[in-house]
Amino acid sequence: MKTVNKQQIIPTTSARTLTFNIFRHNPSDPSSTPRMQHYQLAETDTMTLFIALNDIRENQDPSLAFDYVCRAGICGSCAMLVNGKPSLTCRTLTKDLPDVINLHPLPGFALIADLSVDTGQWMQGMSERLETWIHNQHLAEIDLSQVEEKMDPQKARDIYELERCIECGCCVAACATAQMNDNFIGAVGINQIARFELDPRDERSAKDFYQLIGSEDGVFGCMTLLGCDDMCPKDLPLAQQIAFMRRKMATR
Repeated sequence: MKTVNKQQIIPTTSARTLTFNIFRHNPSDPSSTPRMQHYQLAETDTMTLFIALNDIRENQDPSLAFDYVCRAGICGSCAMLVNGKPSLTCRTLTKDLPDVINLHPLPGFALIADLSVDTGQWMQGMSERLETWIHNQHLAEIDLSQVEEKMDPQKARDIYELERCIECGCCVAACATAQMNDNFIGAVGINQIARFELDPRDERSAKDFYQLIGSEDGVFGCMTLLGCDDMCPKDLPLAQQIAFMRRKMATR
């Protein structure tokens, strides 16, 4: 302890030594076998897992594979399991974690190597299957030089709220149904349909949407364990949207 101005007492702290247990495996290398590899690193102020992983790769093991793009919680690329919980490494401070940190790739996606998984292939397949674009037969006739059609401000805000999804895959990794059923569209898919169902420019009917998600692979397959809602790094109202769409589909 040290005294400042004989009144304020400020505790002195020493940097922790963090131990990282990191999953390692490269499926494209026949000689590679799944294993956990251990690293140690001195913690610094405001250190995130993203900073720690880059330090390990730059100074200890350049072969370590993981993904990142934006470093600001926008792209979703750096998602992985942090002590068993899906998280974005760029937004996870090491000070909020114990000094032993276990890192694994997100389950439910094809493994590229180590902590890197192919969420893009899964998201593209989901998008094509659910046709996540505005269906309007008059869109091709729109004159782009004209003033954009007005929309109710509250409606626009509601749509934007659902558009905040960054397709990081955390909700899929946290979903027990998705881990048991490869055809389950997950909260990210249901959220997408909720967004287009809300959009007044989309001409699809309730029957059209039912054909997309009104099954055990859609809203009726959800076991309501709410892992998606708990683990979403953008705090999207996923449980609310699943319940909303389930009620709507049940009445069709």
